[in-house]
Amino acid sequence: MSARQAGLFESLLPQLRVKPEKSRDPRDYFDREVGDVWLEIGFGGGEHLIWQAEAHPDIGIIGAEPYVAGMAKLLSRIAERGFTNIRLYPEDAHDVIETLPNASVGRVFILFPDPWPKTRHHKRRFLQMEMLDALARILKPGGELRFASDDAGYLGFALERLMAHPAFQWTAAGPSDWKTRPADWPETRYEAKQLHGPPVFLRFARR
Repeated sequence: MSARQAGLFESLLPQLRVKPEKSRDPRDYFDREVGDVWLEIGFGGGEHLIWQAEAHPDIGIIGAEPYVAGMAKLLSRIAERGFTNIRLYPEDAHDVIETLPNASVGRVFILFPDPWPKTRHHKRRFLQMEMLDALARILKPGGELRFASDDAGYLGFALERLMAHPAFQWTAAGPSDWKTRPADWPETRYEAKQLHGPPVFLRFARR
């Protein structure tokens, strides 16, 4: 980290940090009224989160990211542009998810998570059936789970579980719905690299 980023960890992060409390309405984490709360799990450098926060100033967005480099980049962007609808959690997203009340979140983003490609590591993948149970609990009826990956193996793994889960319905009507990035889904620097292959964009609605 640069000296400035280190300073933001000391000064800005404590102001924005979510302190998970069981059953606390996530809207209460914000200093002003927000119409809904969205959760981004593993936001990387924060490009997508910043775009969504700017495009939807009436939405409160919670970003969970344990990696210091990503958090440092996002803090710099927040400091530069003065967002008031962003809150952060610099540790495991499970902590936040476990404490959120039922049907309290309108949208969840899981974009380009670590694919853990080796078979013996598949249990470390974030999108397991138990996690889908938890996300189904916190999502509002009609809420949306967005998942993206450029790893074909992980996509198959994720689709198998999402299609099998009774709480989620795939909203795609045709190939263009998962091969083409939606207009309200900005490209990230990681996505642009296409390290594993062309990215695929999945949107599932909470039944």
